Amino acid sequence: MLPAHVDTYYSRTAAISETYPEAAGRMEADVCIIGGGLAGLTAALKLARTGRSVVLLEARRVAWGASGRNGGFVSAGYATGLSSIERRVGSDHARELFRLSMEGVDIVRSEIDELGIKDAHPVPGIAKVLRYDSRGALQAASESQQREFGQTLRYLPRAEVRELLASPRYHEAVLDEDAFHFHPLNYGSALAREAMRLGAAIHEHSPVTSADLEGPRKIVRTTGAEISAEHVVFATGGYTDDVLPALKRAFLPIATYVLLTESSPDLVQGAIRMQAAILDDRRAGDYYRRVDGGSRILWGGRITTRTTDPRNIASLLRREMVTTYPQLSDLKVEVAWSGLMSYARHLMPQIGSWKPGVWYCTAFGGHGMNTTAIGGTVVAEGITGESDRYRLFAPFGLTWNGGIIGRAAAQLTYWSYQVADAAREFRSR
Repeated sequence: MLPAHVDTYYSRTAAISETYPEAAGRMEADVCIIGGGLAGLTAALKLARTGRSVVLLEARRVAWGASGRNGGFVSAGYATGLSSIERRVGSDHARELFRLSMEGVDIVRSEIDELGIKDAHPVPGIAKVLRYDSRGALQAASESQQREFGQTLRYLPRAEVRELLASPRYHEAVLDEDAFHFHPLNYGSALAREAMRLGAAIHEHSPVTSADLEGPRKIVRTTGAEISAEHVVFATGGYTDDVLPALKRAFLPIATYVLLTESSPDLVQGAIRMQAAILDDRRAGDYYRRVDGGSRILWGGRITTRTTDPRNIASLLRREMVTTYPQLSDLKVEVAWSGLMSYARHLMPQIGSWKPGVWYCTAFGGHGMNTTAIGGTVVAEGITGESDRYRLFAPFGLTWNGGIIGRAAAQLTYWSYQVADAAREFRSR
């Protein structure tokens, strides 16, 4: 029997019956995709729909990594803000990229609808909350976003926020009514089923051991198979190995933590009185939502460059939850887990062509649900010649991650953000 996914809320409630065989023997394909997360699955499905032959290789299980154990938030944007993107590429280019992220949300929603993925359990709305008084800046920014991009955003003043979220911490919020939250593992499993139905070959427990990426036909090897393909797509994330060293050197593996509470409908719904998910605007702040019909809380937060799990994941997160909602002090934790995301130093996805026939599609940390969808889509479009929209990400290439110094700098930066966030929150009390 194949090992199960990591013990999470999603694996406990997964509607998964399929397993996929290990790769064996010699195979030929138009495209070989390395990585069975949401980016790789999106690309595989789109390519299969165009009649391309696809072999997808996953080292563990489909959606085993961050794709199947994240917060489940689907909203437009990137891990870095629009102003940072503008400084790098200019306003017109930045706005085109933002619209592309909005398209990523639509892609996920459309797949759920068209494939009838009821087990994805989409719930509308994500509220961005502030722990300080922005003195009109949040409302002005949301109105600007609505005018520029046509998003459906609703500003919530302090009184309304306190009515919906019974916490003394929050001052104001913006509700994104175009965003939603869902069950990403069931979604990923459904993409795999559909890709396989259309002819894609999916192989689990098939880590790639080497790849010859020169010449018109690329050769990808696992311990038991050899795949010859015209195109190879590296769609790996925080668990990327050394098969393509340039990719391994271009991102930082960042861990984040999530917990699931016990079932207590009255307690949970007394504190969180809205179905929308909640994301606070602190750098690597809390993100959480009600699940199981509002009877439990799925609460995530904290990031670290430490890639091994601390023993006290549950207590670290529970402290955050209880300081935000003191009335939840008796609510117990049922399970807690972690996962590795991939972040580039520029905080944008890395999507593009490394050399003819070799593609990369990674670094989705911080906003993976929309960006994996658009990443897999534009790479597939590049392979088929449908578009060259992947070039929009050219300014955000495989920049060196800085090695050990880069990892230390990332952790120090995160700590500095925590200090700044705490100071701003203190001034608003």
